[in-house]
Amino acid sequence: MSQQQLPSFAYLEALAFAPAREQARALATGEVTAIELLDHVLARIDRYNPQLNAVIARDDEGARQAARAADAALARGERKPLLGVPITVKENFHVAGLVTCVGNPDYAHNVDTDDAPAVSALREAGAVLIGKTNVPLSLADLQTYNAVYGVTRNPWNLHRSPGGSSGGSAAAIAAGFGALELGTDIGGSIRVPAHFTGVFGHKPTFGLVYNGGTGAPSGRQTLRDLTVAGPLARSAEDLELALQLLLNRDPLASKAWRATLPAARHDDLRKFRVLLLTAWPGQRQSRSERLVETRLRQGLEAAGVTVTLPEEAAGLLPDLNAAHVVYRSLLGASLPRPTGAAAQPADTESEETAVTAWKRGPYLSHAEWLHKHEQRLRLRQQWEAFFEHFDVVLSPVLSATAFAHDHSEPKDARSFPVAFDEGVTQLRFADLFNWAGLPVLPGLPATSFPLGLDDDNLPIGAQAVGPYLEDLTPIRFAALFTAQRGGFQAPPGFADDAQPERTGA
Repeated sequence: MSQQQLPSFAYLEALAFAPAREQARALATGEVTAIELLDHVLARIDRYNPQLNAVIARDDEGARQAARAADAALARGERKPLLGVPITVKENFHVAGLVTCVGNPDYAHNVDTDDAPAVSALREAGAVLIGKTNVPLSLADLQTYNAVYGVTRNPWNLHRSPGGSSGGSAAAIAAGFGALELGTDIGGSIRVPAHFTGVFGHKPTFGLVYNGGTGAPSGRQTLRDLTVAGPLARSAEDLELALQLLLNRDPLASKAWRATLPAARHDDLRKFRVLLLTAWPGQRQSRSERLVETRLRQGLEAAGVTVTLPEEAAGLLPDLNAAHVVYRSLLGASLPRPTGAAAQPADTESEETAVTAWKRGPYLSHAEWLHKHEQRLRLRQQWEAFFEHFDVVLSPVLSATAFAHDHSEPKDARSFPVAFDEGVTQLRFADLFNWAGLPVLPGLPATSFPLGLDDDNLPIGAQAVGPYLEDLTPIRFAALFTAQRGGFQAPPGFADDAQPERTGA
């Protein structure tokens, strides 16, 4: 491309907010070069990241080398799914030459020597890796801040959290700092940030995407129970693209078998059999949950989709409250036992609740853990029978939209405002995980997708939960649903349109 044909600034700005597929297409057709697109995105990060603090580690020179190599490959006629597309990844993924410390000052000098397999997969597809995005300490919060990198803010409202633990990932996607992200999810850590920032996120079926090469020190969180790795993006189609690239990266399992995902059950929105679940059993429906219900109903009815409500599916839907207790127990069991603890702490409550299950989780004996695991497997079978009658379950991701930053300690004592018809109720940190945990215990795939803005101009989203190992079904539903209602919206104030257009020499 000659200097006279340089793309305009306005074109580059629009492309910075485009999905990865659109960027790859523009690169392949020669409308823009990889180095031009990269330099524009880096300039955006220079300008806007000081407000957001989403990108906390950069490799500009390595990215420019990769972009120049991509341009040379494109000129030779090579084509790859992400050739020349700039991306970022969550801080807990190992990237050669960059630090992985998960916000812990003890590991602030832990420089990785190799890429995580998931990172390698995206590089092999041609992606240009800019750097890493921020996380909460040890990935253990619905907010994103730590003593090493500081606070990450929501591009829709700087006083609000972008969620966690993939909060930096979601904020970067929303702000146009990269077209694709790698995140992880054990309690909504992909889906909640996507909901808070108006982007798309996918929690894959448990075990489908290899999660090795994560955490600090090296490999510590490689195979943690319940945890999955998955993509965040600005379109559902990009989630599918990334997921296909991330398959079959386990160096041991790939010796004997390879995963091939079943096709989505339908390509026509009207054919989907939908259960609409927007009020948690036995709990009041929040205003945010009701808005999710309204937006979903409007879209489904406009498309001619037949909607089933929970009371019409009696006998098919598993006991969600009982499942949530088991989820919280195994979630607690996936954490290390507190230092110096030798026995389960005294607890005066005889009936196990979600809160007591969480507290007792780190102290489970192996026999107790196996009993919980058997309950998990039975629950998975119940869901398998359920999905003989339905294709997706639609639900909220959280009972509220993005909340204000709250870094008070102890974390478990914090409370967060949730609006109900009767007024605002402060819910504890532990009470916010019902929807996020719904697909985690049985290991089901779940896709978070945007539904526009609420009355406070904050993004609001829903999740589509699909059958075990049928990840393309909820992703395709999200693509079809958002195609008719509009998908990603760029947050105001993060478009650099005040700059003059580039017109060449």
